[in-house]
Amino acid sequence: MGLTGAKSSWTPLDINLKLTNTLLDEVMNVTDDHLLADKGTYQILIGRLSYLTLTRPDTGFAVQTLSQILQCPKKSHMKATLKVVRYIKREPVMGVLMSSKKDRELIAFCGADWAACPNTRRSVTGFLIKHGESLIS
Repeated sequence: MGLTGAKSSWTPLDINLKLTNTLLDEVMNVTDDHLLADKGTYQILIGRLSYLTLTRPDTGFAVQTLSQILQCPKKSHMKATLKVVRYIKREPVMGVLMSSKKDRELIAFCGADWAACPNTRRSVTGFLIKHGESLIS
C-alpha cells in the first residue's frame, strides 16, 4: 500500500460516489467488487483517519461514510479510503485554525441529502458551527 509516489487528490471522495455493502451487491447482482482479503489493514487505516478528523474536519464526511463498512470492506472501499489519504497528502499542514479576532458571532450551517445512503435509504446530514471566523464543530 505504498503511497509515496501516488498522485494527490483535490477532493476526499468522488462526487456522487455510492459505496454499497455486500447484501445490496447480491440483490443488484454486482460481482466485480470483491471483499478485501485483509480487512484489518482497512480497519486500522479508518481508525487513523478518524483520529485525524479532529484537526481535519474537511475529511469528516468521507471518513464517517467509509467507517460504516468496517465489518466487510470491499476493494471499492479501500480505493475510496486511499483517495482520502491522497487528499490529505495534497495539503498535509492544513487543519483547524483559531482566529485571534474577538468576534462573538455564532454561525451554523446544516445540509441534508435525503435517502442518500444506498444501503439503508436513510438521509445523510452534516453541520458546521463557527464562532467568529473559527470552526468549532
